[in-house]
Amino acid sequence: MYKVGLTGGIGSGKTTVAKVFKQLGVSVYSSDDMAKAIMVSNTDLVLKITELFGVESYTNGSLNRAFIAAKVFSDSTQLKLLNAIVHPALKMDFELWCLAQKGTYIVKEAAILFESKAHLGLDKVILVSAPEDLRINRVLKRDSATKEAVKLRMDKQWSDAKKRSLADFEIVNDEKESILTQVIALHNNLNKPT
Repeated sequence: MYKVGLTGGIGSGKTTVAKVFKQLGVSVYSSDDMAKAIMVSNTDLVLKITELFGVESYTNGSLNRAFIAAKVFSDSTQLKLLNAIVHPALKMDFELWCLAQKGTYIVKEAAILFESKAHLGLDKVILVSAPEDLRINRVLKRDSATKEAVKLRMDKQWSDAKKRSLADFEIVNDEKESILTQVIALHNNLNKPT
């Protein structure tokens, strides 16, 4: 079974692309969703996060995402510390998940796939790219965030140009080219016998 990474910056549309893969019957592991889940369910991780950021990290057993985001997106050291404790737990969860999957390939969706070195051990990587202004507008519509907050988050991620140099495939999500056509072409390519 091939392990295929799917990445793109905030607002690029990687979640939309992941949904198309799911509709084609491909198993998709959402790193962002699973990270949020294990940050609440993994007791060792809860303890480490609480030690790192304080008791405000959790409210009534739920992760205080706004509090954590305010800490890590304004201080790169805090972000590195959080990633250093979450990513190993997430990697283990992904490997266990893979054992239960069937099919020619699976997709691992992760915003910071390259930045976190989560692309190592994957067979191929797909980059979802989009113009920066379009990405900002998408996030502004989706989240209740300011343009400055979106830019701050974007600045913590690698540029499309840097990701492109490491990716095997690219899906352009500029609202001009059909995402569906691009994903189906990739799906057919990945399903070819080796």
